[in-house]
Amino acid sequence: QSASEDETEEWQPESKAPKRQQKAQPSEKKPAVKRQAKPKEPKESKPKVPRKPVERKPRAPRAPKAPRAPKAPKPPKAPKPPKPPKPPKEPKPPKAPRATKGGKKQQALAGGRWSEGPSSSHQPYGVKKEEPEEDFAFDEPSLKRQKTSSAPQGRPTRLPTSGRAFGEDLNMNWDLIQLLSERTGVEQWVCLNISQLFREENTIPFIVRYRKEMINHMDADAVRDVQLVLEEIHALAKKTQTISQTLKKEGVLTAELEQALRNCRTADELDHVYAPYKKGSKLSKACRAKQLGLESAAQALLQSPRTLDLRAWVKPGTEGTHVILPMVLNSLMEDSRISCLSTSNWVGGVGVCAVCRLSQQVMFFLQTLAINRGENLKILTVKVNIPDCVKSDFCGWCLNVRWKPNGYTREELMKILRDAVEDSYKRLLFPLLSRSYRTKLTVSAEKESIAMFVRNLRQRLLVCPVRGRVIMGVDPGFRHGCKLAILSPTSQILFTDVVYLHGSQGNREADKLRHLMIRYSCNTVVIGNGTACRETEAFFADLISRRFFQPLDVSYCITSEAGASIYSVSPAAVKEMPDLDPNLRSAVSIGRRVQDPLAELVKIDPKHIGIGTYQHDVSQSSLKAALDGVVQECVSFVGVDINICSETLMRHVAGLNIGRAKSIAEWRETNGPFMNRDQLRLVKGLGPKSYQQCAGFIRINPLDHLNNHRYTQPTNHSDAAGGNSAQAAQEKPAAKGKGKGKTKASAAVPTLPNPLDQTCIHPESYAVARSFLSLVGGSVDQMGRPELRQCVEASVKCQGLEALAETLNTTPDTLQLIIDGLTQPPGFDIRQDFEKADFKRGIVSMSDLREGVVLTGRVENATLFGAFVDIGVGRNGLIHKRYITPDKLPADQRRRSLALGPGEKVEVRVLNVDPQRGRIGLDLIRVLR
Repeated sequence: QSASEDETEEWQPESKAPKRQQKAQPSEKKPAVKRQAKPKEPKESKPKVPRKPVERKPRAPRAPKAPRAPKAPKPPKAPKPPKPPKPPKEPKPPKAPRATKGGKKQQALAGGRWSEGPSSSHQPYGVKKEEPEEDFAFDEPSLKRQKTSSAPQGRPTRLPTSGRAFGEDLNMNWDLIQLLSERTGVEQWVCLNISQLFREENTIPFIVRYRKEMINHMDADAVRDVQLVLEEIHALAKKTQTISQTLKKEGVLTAELEQALRNCRTADELDHVYAPYKKGSKLSKACRAKQLGLESAAQALLQSPRTLDLRAWVKPGTEGTHVILPMVLNSLMEDSRISCLSTSNWVGGVGVCAVCRLSQQVMFFLQTLAINRGENLKILTVKVNIPDCVKSDFCGWCLNVRWKPNGYTREELMKILRDAVEDSYKRLLFPLLSRSYRTKLTVSAEKESIAMFVRNLRQRLLVCPVRGRVIMGVDPGFRHGCKLAILSPTSQILFTDVVYLHGSQGNREADKLRHLMIRYSCNTVVIGNGTACRETEAFFADLISRRFFQPLDVSYCITSEAGASIYSVSPAAVKEMPDLDPNLRSAVSIGRRVQDPLAELVKIDPKHIGIGTYQHDVSQSSLKAALDGVVQECVSFVGVDINICSETLMRHVAGLNIGRAKSIAEWRETNGPFMNRDQLRLVKGLGPKSYQQCAGFIRINPLDHLNNHRYTQPTNHSDAAGGNSAQAAQEKPAAKGKGKGKTKASAAVPTLPNPLDQTCIHPESYAVARSFLSLVGGSVDQMGRPELRQCVEASVKCQGLEALAETLNTTPDTLQLIIDGLTQPPGFDIRQDFEKADFKRGIVSMSDLREGVVLTGRVENATLFGAFVDIGVGRNGLIHKRYITPDKLPADQRRRSLALGPGEKVEVRVLNVDPQRGRIGLDLIRVLR
């Protein structure tokens, strides 16, 4: 069983002696060899210093086991001289590999690059780093999402459960919070808090606004990323339990296999561990060989090659005995559950870095999606090239480290082993690596593409609304005319019609337009950017230049009409405008997109708003979840006036859904407008948790409903809306005789308005807000006034925010939110400082453009290859990504991906104009703010 010098030279040319000693130590049958090694130990102190320092320097840290030398009090047992040799069992460190109950011995090449570790799926083999670490990796989260740069450090909030206890219900061998932290790059205490908050059914908008100190001031995108990873981990644990139960029923689940399943940290690892036991899959060569009884031949090849006689295993007339060659490695890999995944982890050290560099320098994410689409359409054939050195290193590692035969091996047997390893690489590992690399690229491309959709949608939704104007929405067209809709400042429909501006009737239609605009005092026109947009714009610009609409000072703007036609025939539009023609509904939608972009665009599926590229090439479920989350975030942070907002808008408030929004709308129609937030508790289906999540995002101004009906004609609901709402609220429930709990609760719910209900302050902080007002010498009636702002600023400057928070027994973040709510003017809208629609009176044609001309424009759409900008010539220009450099962007927009988004104003320089192809090249000068 001992290896000769020749054998060691054959298998391990780089390091001979160290390998021999490792082989000798674990073999207990050779005490004599150990006794020889022990006397050599004293000699090692001087003569063998050059040979052993390499091996013992790493073991030096294990010198702490020298304290076990104090156990030398056993030397009193000196009468037992043979036991002194046992002290050298301090080299038991080599026995550490036996701790890995997998039965494999931990071996390392002193001069080589590979080291073998335990065969569990979550502890891959060590890899020598041949390349410097890249500053980009697929699994690394974007740094910009960790914490807002200007926010203070969060306060670690200890929760009643520990991280380990938190994931015990998953029944896995890893720590849930630790794994979540590793995969997201977020501190463990923050991951623990976020997990607990989600377990308590808190929504992301509520967490980001009212639990800042628990999440270290992370933004909504960062919290959403943690949520997605947490869901993936839970799905992995659930799938593991399902597989374990399946294998248990089949009678193949061993304790070792169960531990290997529970060790899996990714879905890929789990699939590879489970692959050999899947039913219905094609029987592998290894399985067929085992059925033929050839497994022991493979074991003999590795354990005692001298005794192996291949002729004895070939049975005449038996089909399949020739498959011993590819069976050797495959059977061993299946038996020890070291699938190709664990091997790919080894090769990953060589290959993954190359793929990361490829994605960073050559194959951008957009190109990845484009290549995938071309392959799906059978236009392209895609192949992944892996360097030959990966194969040679893999084969050398398998032969010299992983499955090194014990004893001298004949050349014909060595050829079988080499062929088996090469066959395994070609047939199993190479396809796996190719799929793995492409999967990584595709997943990363999808994440970046979805992030682009999210950023564009957020900027499109948060465009500043145009308040206090009567607006004429125009859906341009040639043959079927231009559809008009005149809207009141509160978006009520005042008039609709169709006019034919692009024909012989143009002059007569112009007189009609003038009459309508003067009648309704409309001085703002919104034109959709669809067919006949340029011609319609020219028509209005000509009338404006001739002062045709005097005494009105008329201006116009162009807005995107993407999704308007789809919305016009949707059930929501039919319910909202049942008596209106679908073509006229699109004109209403176009006008409302300028009056209140958020309220109108939430009615349209985000995929139809025209906010990105390759939307059909990414995971539709992931895209929908991300976009729905952004809509909920925007609606919640802006806030909704519960008395005038639509049912569709209410659905997107945190804590509400379709059913609860419908119940609120029905309560409002039956009982009149809400007078305060407490009345929300009377709505059917709105429990304490839902109320907690939505209350802070709902605004109540009892006077708004009067403005809402200013331009409308009397309806059957006018009496209910303007009458004694308190009396109606008491009479209706009593008449129904249902909901005794709600009836009793209504007696305790106040019906008087609460000024704090118009702010972003959450009802759970009302007591703190009143205490703060008393502390600074103010009152609720002074909310939003300059005198209260002066008192607050003076108190904060004198005592400090943290000291005041400690006095009021609250957190600085909560107190800051209270201060904002008390000092902001009534009707404050966070969108008022965002980008606004551009209104103009004249136009510039594409023929007027020259190279070098500097213009201002607005970004219409942002993609991974550039940004499209409307510069007012009827054709959007393109700023290619190479011209969007960090030095041209504000500091807060210098991100890894393109930072420009819809609605942003930019100053650009014309680079080239191609009238025939309708293309305009632009260079970004700066972002205007």
